[in-house]
Amino acid sequence: MTEFGGGLMGRWTEFTTFLRDVRAEMRKVVWPGWKEVRVTTGVVIVATFLFALFFFVVDFIFRAGVYGLLGKLGGLQ
Repeated sequence: MTEFGGGLMGRWTEFTTFLRDVRAEMRKVVWPGWKEVRVTTGVVIVATFLFALFFFVVDFIFRAGVYGLLGKLGGLQ
């Protein structure tokens, strides 16, 4: 025999249990302080610039090598 409402009450119970579990897990979260946020933001910004510089240098060297090779092979005129 099918459940009344097509199992709607069972799904509602599952949903409310899920929300209760989410609320319990959110209470366990430890949020960083402002000092930690500022420090990690600074680290991310510095790392981004360092990676950008690294890729700029690698791209410059690679481009010079490819143009040099194409020049020797007669591909650039």
